[in-house]
Amino acid sequence: MVKLGNSDIYISPMTIGCWPFGGGDYWGEQSQQDVNNVVSAALDMGVNTFDNAEVYNNGESERSLGIALQGKRDKAVVISKVSPSNCRNVRQHCINSLQRLGMDYLDVYMLHWPINLLSVKHFTSNEQIIESPPTIEEAYQQLAELKKEGLIRSIGMSNFGRKQMEEVVATGVQVDVNELTYNIVSRAIEAEIVPYCMEHKIGIIGSMGLMQGLLAGIYQTAGDVPKHQAHSRHFANFRGAETSRHNEDGCEKELFEVVNQLRKIAGDLNIHIAQLAIAWILKKPFMASTLVSSRNIDELKMNIEACSMEIPDEIEALIDEISLPVLHLLGNSPDFYEHRAKSRIF
Repeated sequence: MVKLGNSDIYISPMTIGCWPFGGGDYWGEQSQQDVNNVVSAALDMGVNTFDNAEVYNNGESERSLGIALQGKRDKAVVISKVSPSNCRNVRQHCINSLQRLGMDYLDVYMLHWPINLLSVKHFTSNEQIIESPPTIEEAYQQLAELKKEGLIRSIGMSNFGRKQMEEVVATGVQVDVNELTYNIVSRAIEAEIVPYCMEHKIGIIGSMGLMQGLLAGIYQTAGDVPKHQAHSRHFANFRGAETSRHNEDGCEKELFEVVNQLRKIAGDLNIHIAQLAIAWILKKPFMASTLVSSRNIDELKMNIEACSMEIPDEIEALIDEISLPVLHLLGNSPDFYEHRAKSRIF
């Protein structure tokens, strides 16, 4: 277990990503029985951390997790997030999440994205909120009050860049964690975000550990990736279900060269490519935990096994090297869905 920032909360190296829970358009149907089985087995196997958000499947993910944790709440670390458009009344949205979860408190409550025009527009069409969004000071003062009330144990942020973290730290509110995309082909946080977090004892939970299945080796080409999942800057602009809003060229050739090399390395080590991807993340000393979704018990067991795998230093260095072309092409912008010139993360 890893201590989260300056809090008294200890989290497992793997965090269960709960976005698929409850079923929805993005991930498709999800059986509640499978959710119950995964959550119960995860706790039995030492994985105690579950990541959710009010926006996931319109609250159904929170409801599903709450059902699965009935009678087991004291064993779990439950994370949820409030949308930046809802920060006028953080308390009410926290209470709404707690009601859906059927819980009295959250272990970690995060602001899901920084508060800026582009970010807020993704969560609301309300012109009044878009024109006059809440401030970081407003949001984090309310989060601090929730912590005093005992409705939350720890305060976090998600998808915050260096400058945005500085603004939060300037409020004087203790923030224990920043959750951002981090995987072998998404290494943008290494340049500025990781050093700042380490300096200020802010834990890092990496999301998209398997790059939505890409690093599990289930796709042979970019054309195999479902259109609604091919809209990050890794992929050509035309690849998404609709023309991707990032308007960049992507790096598909380099991306699949990395995947193919990872398959060979994993084969030589006699492990699954997904396990290699997870083990590489957890070898990084700055990572508190990696967020991985597990839709069923078989996936869960394989992913948990990876958490105790120690890949050799030379393998870590080799993966660092082979993934550099993707890092160089994508640059150090951690927002993989907007053009780097208008990132929501800075």
